[in-house]
Amino acid sequence: MTDIVQTRKQGLTTHLGRIPQWVWVMGLAAVIYAIAARAILSTMNTTNLRFRFDLTPLLEAPGIIQIHVAGALLAFVIGMVLLFAPKGFRLHKALGWSWVIAMIITAISSFYITGMNGSDLSIIHGLSAWVLIGLPFGIMAIRRRDVKRHRRMMTGMYLAGMGVAGLLSFLPSRLMFSLIAGS
Repeated sequence: MTDIVQTRKQGLTTHLGRIPQWVWVMGLAAVIYAIAARAILSTMNTTNLRFRFDLTPLLEAPGIIQIHVAGALLAFVIGMVLLFAPKGFRLHKALGWSWVIAMIITAISSFYITGMNGSDLSIIHGLSAWVLIGLPFGIMAIRRRDVKRHRRMMTGMYLAGMGVAGLLSFLPSRLMFSLIAGS
């Protein structure tokens, strides 16, 4: 009987080991988001809360926020293409540089946006600093023909920058949340 349990345990461990690291990261981010969103929503008056899509809050936001959102959306779309297209395809290098520029715009503009901690920087700004430091290392890796390191670094920045920071930007009471839900 213990052989069957041991075999099943090894099978589960082997199966879980095949799940890519980015799935674990995004799953953890989703759990953290769900906990934070529930905590925030419990403190808000949600009787008038309804889901709808309305660009008005973004269009009325300061220009730096509009630049930040435009850069983030561009980086998100280009990153999805780069992530799922065959590696080394003809447009990879051009799209890669476009993605780097969009990430730089998004990261730099984030330092002019505060609000989660009053007028202080928040943990999301740490991700922006990490992106600004990591991008040159990712570029240097591919210039040294270290494809594995380049892929790991750029994928990590995409997942953390777009996935984690993106999820946090959709927390209740934040601008991006007001685009999809409001009274």
